[in-house]
Parts: sequence; C-alpha cells; structure tokens
Amino acid sequence: MIKKRILICTFVALSSGFFGGLMAAQITSMLHNQKCQTQSWGFQQVCNVVVTPGAIWQGSIAGIWTGTILGAFVGGSIVRKSY
Repeated sequence: MIKKRILICTFVALSSGFFGGLMAAQITSMLHNQKCQTQSWGFQQVCNVVVTPGAIWQGSIAGIWTGTILGAFVGGSIVRKSY
C-alpha cells in the first residue's frame, strides 16, 4: 500500500513539474519577446530569435522547480492517511 502512495505522489509531482515548465516557458518567452516590439520588422525577427532560447530555458527551469514542489505538496496531501 505504501508503494502505491509513493507512486501516486511521485506521478503528481512530476506531471505538475512538467506542466509548470511548459507554462512558465511560454509566459517567459512572451514577456521577453515584448522587448522586441519596438524594433523594425527585420530587427524584430532577429531579436526574437536571439531572446527566445534564453527565455524558454529560464522559464522552464523555474516552472519545473515550482511545479514539482507544489505538485509534491498536493500529492502528499491527497495520499495522506487520516486518523
């Protein structure tokens, strides 16, 4: 029974971390790409190409950490025994 609870908690934490990483990467990428909006069209495209990889990396790492920690907390709350 305890292995089943650990498996459920681990699955919730990892799936939450994955989802958090995707969402944070998208949000951070959009926020960083707003800096490029003041450029002319050609420079705007180059700016987007340069800014996007760093923004995705930064957002996904932060989202994975936050999502995994919050997912572990929620997963632990779900499988906790009530006395």
